[in-house]
Amino acid sequence: MGADRRSARERRTRAKARVCCQAHVKLPDGFLWKDVVTEEVSKVAETLNEFRGRYRYNLMDANVRRMAADVPQIWNWDGHELCNDWSGSTDLSGDRHDMEKNEPLLWARATKSFLEYAPLRRTADVQSEHVYRHLPQGPLLDLFIVNMRSYRGLKTQNLQTEEIAESVVMGRPQIAWLLEGLKRSKAVWKVIAADMPISLQATDGKDAQGRARWEASANGDDCAPPGRELEIARLLREIKRAGIRNVVWLTAGVHYTAAHYFDPTKATFSDFSPFWEFVSGPLNAGGSGPDKSDTTFGTQVVYQKASNEVNAPPTNGMQFFGQVDIDARTGEMTVTLKDLVDDSLYTKTLSPQRG
Repeated sequence: MGADRRSARERRTRAKARVCCQAHVKLPDGFLWKDVVTEEVSKVAETLNEFRGRYRYNLMDANVRRMAADVPQIWNWDGHELCNDWSGSTDLSGDRHDMEKNEPLLWARATKSFLEYAPLRRTADVQSEHVYRHLPQGPLLDLFIVNMRSYRGLKTQNLQTEEIAESVVMGRPQIAWLLEGLKRSKAVWKVIAADMPISLQATDGKDAQGRARWEASANGDDCAPPGRELEIARLLREIKRAGIRNVVWLTAGVHYTAAHYFDPTKATFSDFSPFWEFVSGPLNAGGSGPDKSDTTFGTQVVYQKASNEVNAPPTNGMQFFGQVDIDARTGEMTVTLKDLVDDSLYTKTLSPQRG
């Protein structure tokens, strides 16, 4: 993965679904990158065919096709499927690159093309656009894919004191679905695959008063949970009260790799059971980071490795992925964070809690 310099560059386009591909890109080390450019990726995606063309473009790469043939994939929705860090509050009216300003129409086109190309099992029509889903993997593992982007509220200071429309990150229906699935699960491990880390601070511009707006649940305020953290706090509290054990979070969302331990004894909000979150990816997206962590939930950064460049190309080697192994005999889960050449950077073995 990533050995072919041009192929790695081409695959980056999936992370920036509305960015044009350039025929030539000069990298910081002086290397001149030559891109293959098709009509659909030569401009910002607006039509349904142009959104579809972004996925077709990636499939031109033999490495991508070979990986798809060899490696089963589970996709999650990312804000970049529409535009950079998209949310329901995105305003495209002032974007000089776009002729089509109808954001709901663009969202519909981006969603349709994603669902056409993503390896998702078809569901009933009433849930045809649900990306969050439960994928049972046998007695050792239940996998819950959650969507923290499609339902989130407006990007604000994220300091609301009540769970209202502006402080939503997953929404009450999805939270209720997740809790019910976790309670029913008989598997040893319950893995929540999320598209954004819980406590990393991800800013997204400023409001009219110059105050930081926040993309994810964290808000840089280490006090009692406000804003979107209210929803996360309720979820973690209910997991504890229901006696649900062996919950692990896996995520990408930020462009580096890390291992986070959430310790209630070091948290402002402590009504939850301790758990781990492992971060790695996204695949062949520009490297960056690391981000600051919010300690509302007692985040302990146990390990992290990030690029020293902003939007670094895959050629600098700062591309990461993770591997999870579960021992069928002991039930132990071993998580290994790895780099582009498959070297192990950090390994953590978790023993299941019984009872």
